[in-house]
Amino acid sequence: MDINPQSAVPLYFQIEQDLAASIAAGEIAPGGRLPSEEELIQKYNVSRTTVRKAIQELERLELIEIRRGKGTYVREAKITQELTALTGFVEDMAAIGMQPSAKLLGTWTISAGEEIARQLRLPIGTEVVQIKRVRMADNVSISLDETYLPLPLGLKIIENDLEIYPIFSLLEEKYDTPLLEADYRIEAISADPFVAKMLEVDEKAPILLIERTSYSLDQKPVDYEKLFYRGDKIRFTTRLSRRAAPFSIDSIKPPAIIAPKDNL
Repeated sequence: MDINPQSAVPLYFQIEQDLAASIAAGEIAPGGRLPSEEELIQKYNVSRTTVRKAIQELERLELIEIRRGKGTYVREAKITQELTALTGFVEDMAAIGMQPSAKLLGTWTISAGEEIARQLRLPIGTEVVQIKRVRMADNVSISLDETYLPLPLGLKIIENDLEIYPIFSLLEEKYDTPLLEADYRIEAISADPFVAKMLEVDEKAPILLIERTSYSLDQKPVDYEKLFYRGDKIRFTTRLSRRAAPFSIDSIKPPAIIAPKDNL
C-alpha cells in the first residue's frame, strides 16, 4: 500500500491499516516479528513519531505486543470461552476444536487452611486432597489448576490417570457426584515465580485467577479450584440479562447548588 501524504486520512492511520491488513492476510504470521521502527520509517518515508503512533494503535487493538528489548510481534489469537454454563477445561477446548491435554504435577493430602475449609464447608485443619495440573490446548500451556476435594472423594479421584481423565467426568460418571452449579470469582493478578514457570510466561506477567467452587446435590460443595489462566491466551465472555432498576428516574434529585460565600 502506498501512503498518500496529501490524503485527509492521517499518515499514522494509513500505516496502521496497511500493517493490520498484512496481519489479517497472514503475511506476518502470529508470533512473527514486525519490521523495526527504522525499517518502517524507510518503507513509508515518514517520521519516527508517525510510526510510533501507528504501532501504539495496533497495540491498543491487541493485534501486536511490544517485547521490551526484543521487538514488536504479532499476537497469537486468543481463545474465547463463554461463561454461560458450568463446564470443564476438556469440554471447553474440544468445543472450539482444540486438543486438550494435561500434565500432572502431583497429588497431596493436606490440612485445609481457612480459605479451603470455608469453600468446602469443612472445619479448619480437616484433611483434603490437593491436585495440581498444567492444562494445555494444542500442546500450549493455558492454565495451572489447583483442585481441592474432600478426602474420601479425593482419594478415589487420584486413583485415576488425571493426565487422561477430566475430574468433572470422573465425579459425575464414575463416582455418582453430579455437578449442578458453581460460584465463580475472577480477578487479574501477576504471575508468581512458580505459576510463571508452569505457564511459560514471565514473572509478574498478567494472568487471570478464577476461583471456582462446584456444588452437588443439596448445595454440597465437592470441588474447589484455583485456576490460573494465561492472560495472553484466553478471554472470557458472558451475556447478562437486565433486571428492573431499583429506582425510577423521577426519584433522582440533582444536587443542591450552594452559593459561594462572600469573602469578608
